[in-house]
Amino acid sequence: MAEIHLKSLAHSYSKNPNKPADYAIREMDHVWEHGGAYALLGPSGCGKSTLLNIMSGLLSPTNGQVLFDGIEVNNIPPEDRNIAQVFQFPVIYDSMTVFDNLAFPLRNMKTPEVKVQSRVHEIAEALELTALLKKNASNLSADEKQKISMGRGLVRSDVSAILFDEPLTVIDPQLKWKLRRKLKQIHEQFNITMVYVTHDQLEASTFAEKIAVMYGGQIVQFGTPRELFERPNHSFVGYFIGSPGMNLIEVQRSTNGVKFGNTHINLEPEMVDLLAEMPSDNIKVGIRPEFIHVWDGPNTDAFCCDLMHVEDLGTYKILKLKLDGIELKVRIDEDQTIPKNKAYISFPEQWLLVYVDEFLIDASSEQQGIE
Repeated sequence: MAEIHLKSLAHSYSKNPNKPADYAIREMDHVWEHGGAYALLGPSGCGKSTLLNIMSGLLSPTNGQVLFDGIEVNNIPPEDRNIAQVFQFPVIYDSMTVFDNLAFPLRNMKTPEVKVQSRVHEIAEALELTALLKKNASNLSADEKQKISMGRGLVRSDVSAILFDEPLTVIDPQLKWKLRRKLKQIHEQFNITMVYVTHDQLEASTFAEKIAVMYGGQIVQFGTPRELFERPNHSFVGYFIGSPGMNLIEVQRSTNGVKFGNTHINLEPEMVDLLAEMPSDNIKVGIRPEFIHVWDGPNTDAFCCDLMHVEDLGTYKILKLKLDGIELKVRIDEDQTIPKNKAYISFPEQWLLVYVDEFLIDASSEQQGIE
């Protein structure tokens, strides 16, 4: 296993990049620690696969360094980095048996056959492939082939890290959960540094201890699933994480807080002072649907909304409300009373977040922007 440090790293597919938009990966400094289970999460086109290919050596970065345990590997080819990469689609030899597929990386390194036998059986047992070892790979299902592909990445005990590039794309939805759990168990068993690329927040949170969220070629937040949910550091994280995502409202400064239309939202005095010091007028407030409080009736502390629609999702309901022309989504429990025509809501202070230029600001902390 290895610590992977991306130091002042940036990459562009343009020959002469001269502005931020020319970069698929904007300059970043990021560390994947020894033995961690990480997810790299973001929408299509945000730079996830590019970043993974730079770490594996399939791409050479335009600027910056890739360091493995403090040693630069920019000029070291993929085969010499001790990195295993598992792609979206299975990379196996259909003409070989399952055993020979798993054994191939070891035999290619001239590993003694007795160690090959031992290691292949250990990995096959972990991936529940033991019963298939003598079968020809061409006769297997897509999920079985992908497990072989994963096994080929895991079989080398000297591997520094395993990089997974959306490895469950071809897997039947009913089997995805089982394979995610299996990968988690394997990580705990072998303690290998793993980085798992996905656009699916459920896959990321099921597998990873920490998640790096990418947007526009940047890692905009790196944290636990709970941190990403409760305190998204960037407005995109709030929107992308959660089902449904965070409510985000464009606002203007007001005397005691912020406002939109004729609606005023009071903020703590410290937050009002902090906003007054910032030159940008790109201000948003955000609150998750789960954290909006729905009152039983009119209340002096509540905002009156029009109820537009109710979506019943079994264990909970989503209310679609309109407040001063702004649509909001509110999540309530299945046994909670559904308002009629009008709903009265409030925004609990601890869950109302303020964003300037898309990044979270916090009056209780001196550190702003990306942590």
